[in-house]
Amino acid sequence: MEAFKEHVGLAAPLNRLNVDTDQIIPKQFLKRIERTGFGEFLFYDWRFQDNGEPNPEFVLNDPRYQAASILVAGANFGCGSSREHAPWALQQYGFKAVIAPSFADIFRNNCYKNGLLPIILPADVNADLLKQIEAQEGYKLMIDLEAQQVVQPDGTSHPFEIGDFEKHCLLNGLDEVGWTLQFDEKISAYERRTGA
Repeated sequence: MEAFKEHVGLAAPLNRLNVDTDQIIPKQFLKRIERTGFGEFLFYDWRFQDNGEPNPEFVLNDPRYQAASILVAGANFGCGSSREHAPWALQQYGFKAVIAPSFADIFRNNCYKNGLLPIILPADVNADLLKQIEAQEGYKLMIDLEAQQVVQPDGTSHPFEIGDFEKHCLLNGLDEVGWTLQFDEKISAYERRTGA
């Protein structure tokens, strides 16, 4: 897993409430055996029209947001089913972080486990960010995970909370298996002692 320490990226606004995981990655694309190849199907039913052509009305099809790596969304992002494919699709599309006033718990935990940073900011701050992103082309945010800050272009910063374990894993690029392997010598010593 790639370490996340500090990231500066173009922000894209997804000003919708209750975006569920079936919209993030629709069920027909969950048949893949690999953990790759999901990015092209992100928000498929919103990004594409029935004829397969890109939907010009959908925000991520706007040329202004083509290189966006930070998604700013509405409350209760990631609700619905617990599919781990949702953070995979967001990451593989190019997002490093998602900012929202709230997340569904399972989605948020799946993000941490896969190296995508979910950031909760107060609803009024989030609403203001959405307005600024829509009003200013090329709007970039800086995320400093170590300091737990989201910094706007004018220098205004907003603190966010994250658990110590999740922060440690993200800063060091560790999934749960990688974290466990840090204790390989102790595990081996225990196994030798106990004959396991």
